[in-house]
Amino acid sequence: MKVDRIMTYEPVSIKAGDFITHARQLMRDHFLRGIVVVDDGNRLVGMLNDQDILRVTSTRSNVTVGGYARQTPTVTPDMDGMTAAKLIVQSKQNRCPVVISTDEHTVVGILSDVDILRNVKIPRNIPETIEAMMTKKVKTCSPEERVSKVWGHMLETNYTGIPVVSNGGEPIGMITRRDIIKSGAVRISLEDERASSLNDSPKVKKVMSTPTYTLSESDSVKSAIEMIIHYDIGRVTIVNGNGKISGIIDRQDLLESIVNAWIE
Repeated sequence: MKVDRIMTYEPVSIKAGDFITHARQLMRDHFLRGIVVVDDGNRLVGMLNDQDILRVTSTRSNVTVGGYARQTPTVTPDMDGMTAAKLIVQSKQNRCPVVISTDEHTVVGILSDVDILRNVKIPRNIPETIEAMMTKKVKTCSPEERVSKVWGHMLETNYTGIPVVSNGGEPIGMITRRDIIKSGAVRISLEDERASSLNDSPKVKKVMSTPTYTLSESDSVKSAIEMIIHYDIGRVTIVNGNGKISGIIDRQDLLESIVNAWIE
């Protein structure tokens, strides 16, 4: 499984000198979780992901992309897919630009964790159930909370999504970085003179994604991968026999488990 067989060609990109507001617009318009940053010659500068967009709170027009582009591993079209997967896991990023070669950094594509999960053969020595690899300490929020508060939690903890629960504790949806960027709520900040208060941000129920996608602790890793790919979601909520949240599993958890099993 070579990278050139599974990567996405001609990815959406942005120039290092472009404004961060333009990056937000591109990510909203194309439903992106990350965008490649290039120079005028289409050579790689770095990667801007949805968390970077959330961190840049100012809406002032003079904030440019270049200073926020993060370094990425060097992934080339002829690289083995699992080697690239290992680099993605180690970098704690969910996608990496693909360049022509280690010496020529012209961008030709992008490789995401979903690209790999869609094509990988699940190793036999991987845990049989989700329970062995899910995150058990799960931060949740109420549909009545303000997006600004949830946004703050995401920045502090590096969460990509937070389950939304009812008063009884049952999952009713998910609020993600992409939801916040898509809604435009990310523009509200202490740095924005037009926002008199963080309470000006919408409530979670106005922004969250529904329905909620759930599996049980005893479901297979394959079922989690299939659900994530089919619904184009970043994570699945895991519930116990009482319908309450017992964990969460995301694309990075699944890819890391597969890479670790492959190494062994």
